[in-house]
Amino acid sequence: MIWTTGKTHWQTQKRPRNPYFAQAYDFMGKWLEGDREFVLHTSGSTGMPKPITVTRRQLEASAAMTGEALALGSGTRALVCLNVGYIAGLMMLVRGLELGWELTVTEPTSNPLNGLDSVDFDFVAMVPMQLQAILENTATVDQVSRLGKILLGGAPVNLALAEAIKGLNVPVFQSYGMTETVSHVALKALNGAEASDSYVFLPGISFGTDERGCLFVSGAVTNGQKVQTNDLVQITGNTFQWIGRADNVINSGGVKIVLDQTDQRIAQVFHDLGISNAFFCWWEPDEKLGQKLVLIVESSLRPEQAVQLPAEIRSRVSTYENPKHIYFAKAFAKTATDKIDKRATFQQFLKSSNG
Repeated sequence: MIWTTGKTHWQTQKRPRNPYFAQAYDFMGKWLEGDREFVLHTSGSTGMPKPITVTRRQLEASAAMTGEALALGSGTRALVCLNVGYIAGLMMLVRGLELGWELTVTEPTSNPLNGLDSVDFDFVAMVPMQLQAILENTATVDQVSRLGKILLGGAPVNLALAEAIKGLNVPVFQSYGMTETVSHVALKALNGAEASDSYVFLPGISFGTDERGCLFVSGAVTNGQKVQTNDLVQITGNTFQWIGRADNVINSGGVKIVLDQTDQRIAQVFHDLGISNAFFCWWEPDEKLGQKLVLIVESSLRPEQAVQLPAEIRSRVSTYENPKHIYFAKAFAKTATDKIDKRATFQQFLKSSNG
């Protein structure tokens, strides 16, 4: 099902019967009536989900930044396929209202193009899983060129998807941001002439790092308040490279290991061996090392892959970055926005293993 709307459309539309579209309709009504504050909920990917209050001025500033950065003006035809109950989907509605877009709203699904009678858009924001599903489906892969500019966020882009994106003839960007910054404050081009490993800060964003090397940002989108992150970064000019999260750093035998960096190295091994299983690095207590590195893999591997994987990892990483154990979990726990909840997954695995 789809719902086509926009600032001028909404004023002549009745409240949809579909509960999801009604949720979007109600927010748009509050916006057009001039509400000054809105309660949003964090996704829970880096901690317990929590409600936060943001101002209209913050949301307006975020919409203006995106419009300027991606040259998306009045009349932009946008596909809204992210959950409007969270900041990424909600900001699509705000952009539509503030910038004069034509919005096609769909209920969130793994492949948002399934069921659409036609695909002809200028802009879409989605999570990497959605783009991957589109590219893997023979019925939708040829429609990617009609999506316009694509903005990815909410989760990392895996190596296989990154390679596929390089071959697309539409620009694809990865965003950096969080609920507290009301969507993204930096963008990274994933293909084309401007493709880079670095994120570029959007205009109007002030930034720096604390004593840990973790990024902080401020600007109109944060209501002038400094938002301190736990993201370790390396800043160069108005760009930065993301290293990993400070709370994903363990001390193993006196050596600090950034789990996110180890994930990236092991991801290359998975890619080269043709292993598509989801995975992540984690840790468990160890009498000798203090914290020992372990690898959690979703589901099981084929026998030959199970033999190849440990040997291939050993050949590509340092001794300390070599997982001491590889565990297989039947399923990964997810947050409300479909991100892997690493801590919950490992705790569930331990509970099931101890029976």
